[in-house]
Amino acid sequence: MTVSTQNALAKLLGFLNQLGDERISFRLQSVRDAIMVEIVVPGERWEAEFFEDGHVELERFISTGRIENEHDLEEQLLKHLDS
Repeated sequence: MTVSTQNALAKLLGFLNQLGDERISFRLQSVRDAIMVEIVVPGERWEAEFFEDGHVELERFISTGRIENEHDLEEQLLKHLDS
């Protein structure tokens, strides 16, 4: 294991420990030559990707706060299937 890989792993493990300390649940996946940490917090979903070279990418999906109904669910599903 290279020094870069060791540092990247230490960064990932440190982050996972932080989430654990805060009792924030997460799920791990292997994607795009990276380990992705999926995190759900109230009103948001995060995808944090940790790469072997040590860089980290974060994408956040933020709720508008608008509550929709069953009709909206069906409409969005149909829109997705049509595209």
